[in-house]
Amino acid sequence: METYYNPKDLSKFAEIGEEAPELAQKFFDYYGAVFAEGELTAREKSLIALAVAHAVQCPYCIDAYTRDCLEKGSNQAEMTEAIHVTCAIRGGASLVHGVQMMNNCHKVSL
Repeated sequence: METYYNPKDLSKFAEIGEEAPELAQKFFDYYGAVFAEGELTAREKSLIALAVAHAVQCPYCIDAYTRDCLEKGSNQAEMTEAIHVTCAIRGGASLVHGVQMMNNCHKVSL
């Protein structure tokens, strides 16, 4: 099936630096440092990345971090739960902005 996002394009990500190699290298160095083992394990970071990928709706990241999570020992149940956390936070963020709407309604209505 043809889609706007071509899964094969993910493998071309490194090419983004062709016109600005110094900036791309800084990004890739930072990216590598972020995902290195630290206070969080690489597996935990991969689950976070999968959840964020769903929040920002990046199909390339969803594909990449689904595979990465599985390779790092996560299972589909854990990954699904991480996505539900994303859904809860996104839903809550939308709802809490309803307070702004209510405040504005009170100003305009009075």
